[in-house]
Formats: sequence, structure tokens, C-alpha cells
Amino acid sequence: MASVPVIAPWQLGVALVFIAGAGAASVWLKLGLGKQLLVGVVRTFLQLFLLGYALVYIFRVNSPWLVVGGFLVMVVFAARIVSGRLNAPQLRVFNPIFLSMLLSYGVISYLVVGVVVGAQPWWNPKFFLPLAGMVVGNSMNAIALALERLLGEVENRRAEIECWLMLGAEPTEATASIFAASVRAGMIPSINAMMGVGVVFIPGMMSGQILAGVDPTLAIRYQIVVMLMLVGSTTLGSTMGVWLIRRRLFGPGWQLLWPREGA
Repeated sequence: MASVPVIAPWQLGVALVFIAGAGAASVWLKLGLGKQLLVGVVRTFLQLFLLGYALVYIFRVNSPWLVVGGFLVMVVFAARIVSGRLNAPQLRVFNPIFLSMLLSYGVISYLVVGVVVGAQPWWNPKFFLPLAGMVVGNSMNAIALALERLLGEVENRRAEIECWLMLGAEPTEATASIFAASVRAGMIPSINAMMGVGVVFIPGMMSGQILAGVDPTLAIRYQIVVMLMLVGSTTLGSTMGVWLIRRRLFGPGWQLLWPREGA
């Protein structure tokens, strides 16, 4: 097995120069991202170290309840991040976002680990949690992009939508093009990643497996599965998320509730 260089604490500290550069750019360009960068760095260190210790415990106990519980925690935090990013508290978007993530990510993760990889049992934490984490992390951004596109398009085309409604169109008909554009916005990043993988960038999972001494051909197969599952999860998650949130934009009489007049 290949020897992997150890990163000493001081070397980890050197890597903070990248954040310092980003902070300097924020100050110079007046981006106002200094606080977010600081919070992001602190959370990165704390969350990853806590995750590392938690995974050691979960792997030892090898309990399906802990594995499913860990998956639920990831989905809850992902839903909170996306709902906070939308900045639309009057819509109460957390529940539909959480539901769309739970169903889509759960189905994709089970199919990949239990069927494609063939891990026994399907909840084997050494396979399920890392792969499910990739699904949640990458697809979370897709759902956020799709929902941002949905709310932005509805806000900009409010008069057009209300005109369709007055002419007798149902909400699904009045927002059909917006629905398609929103789902497309969520799917494009994962499709672009497939186009550039192996040429524009070297995937992290494949590189990590090769560094750990795994046969490169096996590492390639795993990475292909990852790329394909991300397209599936972003498609399913974006479609469900946009569908559920769109329903909250209209009242029982098909009146458009968001954005409110004068908001």
C-alpha cells in the first residue's frame, strides 16, 4: 500500500493562507464576506474533526440506527442551509425541502450502496455514509440553485403568471416554463461535471482511493458510479423540491401568494 504523507498541525495552519487571501480580496473589493469566511473556517475545522471521531465510533458499533441517524442529521443540516439561503421565511420552505431531500437522497443512496456497489448489509457505514454524504453535499447545491431560479423567475414574471391565471390556466400551466428552467438550473452543474471529469479536473474520491493504494481501475469504477449518482440525485432532488415549493406559491383559489404585493 502506498505511503501517504502525514499533514502536521503547522502544515494545516499554512493552508489558512488561502482563506487569508480570500479575506483580503473581500476587503479590497468590498464584498462583505469576511464574517462568512471566518464562520466557514471555524465550522469546517470543528465539523470535520467531530465527524472523524463520530465515524470511528459508528464504524465500531456498526448499528443501522446510528447510520440512518447520521444520514438524517446530514439531511436536516442541508435543508437548513438551503432554506436559509432562499431568504423567504413567509413561504416556510424547510419542510418541503427536507422532504424532497430525504426521499431523493435516500432512494439514490440505497440504490448505489445496496444495488450498484452491493455492500452487505446495505447500511454498511463504511460505504453508506461516505457515498450518502457525497449525494447530500453535491445535490444540496443543485436544489438551492433550482429553488433560487424558481423564486426569482416567479418574482420577475408575476404579471405574466397572473395573466395566465386570469385566462383560466392552472398554476402548473402558468409556470410550466419556469418549472422546466428551474429544474434545468439544478441539473446543469452535475452534467457539466460529467463533461469535464478526467480532463478539466481530477475527482477527489478517485484520487483519494489511488493514494490509499486501491487499484486504479477499481477507483475509476467507483468514481464513475459517483458521477452518475450525482446526476440522478440532482435531477430527482431538484424536480421534487421545485414541485413542492411551487405548490406553496399558490392559494386554494389559484391566487399567486408570493411575492406579496409591494414586497
